[in-house]
Amino acid sequence: MSTMRNARIVCLSLALTGVLTVGALESVVSPALADTDTGNTTANIEVSSSITLTDLTASFTLTGSPGQTPTTGGTPVSMEVTTNNFAGYNVTVAPAAANLTGGIVGNTDTIPANLLQVDGPAQAGTFAPLTFGTPLVVASKASASAEGGDAITNNYRMTIPFVRPDTYTVTLNYVTNTL
Repeated sequence: MSTMRNARIVCLSLALTGVLTVGALESVVSPALADTDTGNTTANIEVSSSITLTDLTASFTLTGSPGQTPTTGGTPVSMEVTTNNFAGYNVTVAPAAANLTGGIVGNTDTIPANLLQVDGPAQAGTFAPLTFGTPLVVASKASASAEGGDAITNNYRMTIPFVRPDTYTVTLNYVTNTL
């Protein structure tokens, strides 16, 4: 019996030693406290000036006979200007050619572009002739636009000269720039 008893004591002793060893290992393996340090950075957001011209009416037609002066009237040319430039902006228009030309093959008649007149906010209710090569200011504002943009309209008119019946066209170049 004493051998059996000694074997039990050894097993119990080994079991306890194992538990103690595992417990001792757990305390040795636990994570060490970490050192910390701090720093700062500065966030800079550089906002540049921007300007856009959108929603420009694609085309318009003045219809009449020689001697009549049709106008765009109730359906003016419209556009929207959006800029964050607090100095403001200008909108100009100029014909891309000196003359309006007919669409019918063989028609050599032309209409001088300076017969086409525009009325916009910058003209204060009066019509001004367009001149090829010389942009005309048709809108101006001395501050930034509204966040959603500023709506601008221009009316056009022309006293139709004595020319053949046809549809005469010229491209009008609109440009907006910041002040």
